[in-house]
Amino acid sequence: MPSIADLLTLGVLAFMAWRLAGAARVAMSGRGRARVATIVRGIRPRHLWPVPLVLAAVLGAALGLMALVPPLQYGWWTLLGGTGNPAFGSATVTDGTVWAWLVPAAFVTMLVPALPLFAQREEEIFRLGAERRTRSQRWLRSLLFGLVHAVVGIPVGAALALSIGGAYFTHRYLREYHATGSATEALLESTRAHTAYNGLIVAGALVVAVGVVLTHVLGS
Repeated sequence: MPSIADLLTLGVLAFMAWRLAGAARVAMSGRGRARVATIVRGIRPRHLWPVPLVLAAVLGAALGLMALVPPLQYGWWTLLGGTGNPAFGSATVTDGTVWAWLVPAAFVTMLVPALPLFAQREEEIFRLGAERRTRSQRWLRSLLFGLVHAVVGIPVGAALALSIGGAYFTHRYLREYHATGSATEALLESTRAHTAYNGLIVAGALVVAVGVVLTHVLGS
């Protein structure tokens, strides 16, 4: 009989599937496709080459924080039996079943087309208007950007480390604002950097998902 934790995990997965399906539907709509195209077509090497460095800094900070303060290894999703980010659909409740690879594969498939829109929304909330804030206020925004991800369910240590990513996106925003004097162009610049960053993470998740599928198939 499923435990309460298992039932809650399945409920979270069902909610995430509903949210991702809605986001993918918006991204595939006429207006959504136009917004996605504007973001993606403007991605240049300057948005791509820093991503491994930023991601390495985030991962290093996350591992360091979680090693120094072990409770930071946990978030509400891991306490329920989930793994990483609930947006990727990995959970112990599906271990040993076809759902262990089918759910993550379906989640990533729905997530990919909506990545630019998710990035744009976060940039609107945390970066827009950065040119009017003090340095301390910008750092606070970056910290809040990271901590919001703890609300989503990732381990608290990883969420704190994501502040580094937030600081990088703020840098991209301010650099473009100082070059153009346009908050609109600055927002688009940080959104492209954010999309490239998220894209690398999802690419890594795809590699893991393919590995899980191959392990399941070869082990059958």
